[in-house]
Amino acid sequence: MKLINNLELIIKGYTQGYFLMGDEFKVLNWYSSYQRTLIPLDERFRYPKSLQRILNQEQFSISINKKFLEVCQGCAERETTWITPELIQIYYQLHLNGFAHSFETWQGDQLAGGILGIAIGSAFIGESMFYRIPNGSKVAMVKLVEHLRSVKFTLFDVQLQNNHLERFGSYVINNNEYKRLLCEALNNTCFFIN
Repeated sequence: MKLINNLELIIKGYTQGYFLMGDEFKVLNWYSSYQRTLIPLDERFRYPKSLQRILNQEQFSISINKKFLEVCQGCAERETTWITPELIQIYYQLHLNGFAHSFETWQGDQLAGGILGIAIGSAFIGESMFYRIPNGSKVAMVKLVEHLRSVKFTLFDVQLQNNHLERFGSYVINNNEYKRLLCEALNNTCFFIN
C-alpha cells in the first residue's frame, strides 16, 4: 500500500480511529483494536516516585521538533519494529504539514529520548517512544503530558497497553468509547506548538 503521496487519506484513517503499522515483511497496513489505551490528562496521570527525584534534579532539557527524523529513527531502532522506512517517510510528510511531532529530552547536546506522535484537533496519538539515556523517555512522557495540558489537548491515545505505560496511569477503554472521545477531540481546535 503506497500512502506516501496521499496525506488526505492518511489523516482520514487516523480520524476514523485507525493507525498504521508495518508487518514482519515491512508492508504497511491499517489497524484498529477492540480496545484502546489512553494516558490520562487529569489527576489520574501518575509516575514512579523515583522519577520525581530525576525531575527535581533537572537532569534533562526539553525540545519539540528539534530532531524529528532522529526521533523517528530512534523509535525504529529495535530488534523487531513496526516502523518501516516507508512509515518514517509518511511521518515526515505529516510533520512537514503540521500533524506529526517529536517531543524530545536532552542531556547536554545528546538526544536522551523522545516521543513521536500525531496531533489532530485536541487529540495526540502517540506512535512510539525511545530512549538512549536511562529515564530519557520517562521524563519525555511526564513533560509531554504537562505540555498537552498546557495547550488544552483532551485526548492522549497510546493505542496498545503495556506494563511501561501502566506505570503512568494508562487505562483501557472499548472502541466505541474511544471513537466517541476521538470525535469530541477532533471538534476542538488546538495547536501542539503555540
